[in-house]
Amino acid sequence: MAKCQSAAEAVQCIQSGHRVFVHGAAATPSILLQALVEEASRLKNVELIHLHTEGKAPYASAKFKDNFRVVSLFSGTNLRSEIGSDRVDYLPCFLSEIPSLFLSKRRPLHVALLHLSKPDRHGFCTLGTSVDVARAAIQAADILVAQINHQMPRVHGDGFVHLDDIDHWIEVDEPLPVPESRPLTSEELAIGATVAQMIDDGACLQVGIGNIPNAVLAALKNHKNLGVHSEMWSDGILTLLQSGAINNSQKTVHRHKTVSGFIFGSKAVYDFINDNPSVIQLGADYVNNPLVISRNSKVVAVNSAIEVDLTGQVCADSIGHKIISGVGGQVDFIRGAALSDGGLPIVAMSSRTKNGKSKLVVELQSGAGVVTTRAHVHCIATEYGVADLAGKTLGERARALIQIAHPDDREFLSKQWHDCRRS
Repeated sequence: MAKCQSAAEAVQCIQSGHRVFVHGAAATPSILLQALVEEASRLKNVELIHLHTEGKAPYASAKFKDNFRVVSLFSGTNLRSEIGSDRVDYLPCFLSEIPSLFLSKRRPLHVALLHLSKPDRHGFCTLGTSVDVARAAIQAADILVAQINHQMPRVHGDGFVHLDDIDHWIEVDEPLPVPESRPLTSEELAIGATVAQMIDDGACLQVGIGNIPNAVLAALKNHKNLGVHSEMWSDGILTLLQSGAINNSQKTVHRHKTVSGFIFGSKAVYDFINDNPSVIQLGADYVNNPLVISRNSKVVAVNSAIEVDLTGQVCADSIGHKIISGVGGQVDFIRGAALSDGGLPIVAMSSRTKNGKSKLVVELQSGAGVVTTRAHVHCIATEYGVADLAGKTLGERARALIQIAHPDDREFLSKQWHDCRRS
């Protein structure tokens, strides 16, 4: 254990050729990252590997092409313009399987850059808002470097790290990043209302971040005895916890606990989870394990898509060849919900893009990645209704999906489908 006087001192252990894990989301160790960038001149070929991070990512800049390479496991807005360059690449992997990349040494780690809560009286810090794959990174890395933040919440679960196990650390007092918010559109509200009607009291929820998940959660305010076992959660879940709609009383796995891998929300969310024993954060290899998910009954998984073809193939990580996010936990939870007694996997999206282009298509764009296969998919929801594809042939699927497309797109989609079937 060694407290450092500065972030520059803390990152001196990172050497050329090292692979460095970077803690993600609200736990992005921005002060350590900035110090690392300032040390770039002495470094060559350092690989930074991480899920989505918050704040700027100067290490991905072209001017550091000889110093840093980036492996993105899930891209945020700060990397999207750089992915596909010779400096930044995307590694597709189910979130549930990322820990094994580190632990199996398939992707061995030399250093882990972490963002921790301050130690308790026993010397234990926590991984705060993001346990997900960071727990495995701690187990796999040779060297642990941390920024210990007085404003990082202390979160129960599997994210405890003793101060004695940290090789180099600095102390900071910085607010955590919060997600941007925007008003819900009429289309998003309609999707939220449609999906909420499909969810029974006592269901166990998995939702992501964004306006469509927020619209679904806003429409659940009159539901009862809901539970949460989710890859992540944010303010929409907090509102339902505070109202009592979510009480986790019907869950089989971790009853009375709100379970996730990471949390990204407002300061109100961070205040709520701080030292709250009803909230636990666990590793992604457990939270996202479809067999664990399926042990709860009535699991409802709500995920999103960029486009869906008329056979049910879901593209969720790219626009054509351009990677904009990642595989994440979509398939983990769609499969887990499908295996759950009374479970329901849902892919929810608006029928059109902001530019008026149909998201329901006869064939995916060239280069588009199939995240959820046509065999995995069950229900697709838009503002025009729900297409239940389970047990349906390709032709039946196409007809069902055309009915939930924008009305102005239906005739064209029908013609395209008819033409492609005859070709």
